[in-house]
Amino acid sequence: MSDDPPPPPKLQVQIDDDTALGVYANLVLLNHTENEFVLDFAFIQPSNGRAKVRSRIISSPRHTKRLLLALQKNLERFEERYGRIELGPDEEPMLH
Repeated sequence: MSDDPPPPPKLQVQIDDDTALGVYANLVLLNHTENEFVLDFAFIQPSNGRAKVRSRIISSPRHTKRLLLALQKNLERFEERYGRIELGPDEEPMLH
């Protein structure tokens, strides 16, 4: 008999039809407090310079860090397969 813990159950994710369609965002606004991060995903129309928030995600610092690491890993995999993603000089993140 093994003393190894049993494997965790497989995660089952449910998604309704409207959420599965997704929304397009070309801007993310980030804010944080000691206890949470707020990510506002917005669509900005280049012609008028106004942005409309399409979705707001509120996350714990620990989960936000896991998200960052998962995004980094997936970008690395993407670039290995499809080539480097180049950012233009006006596309650098704004840090305040």
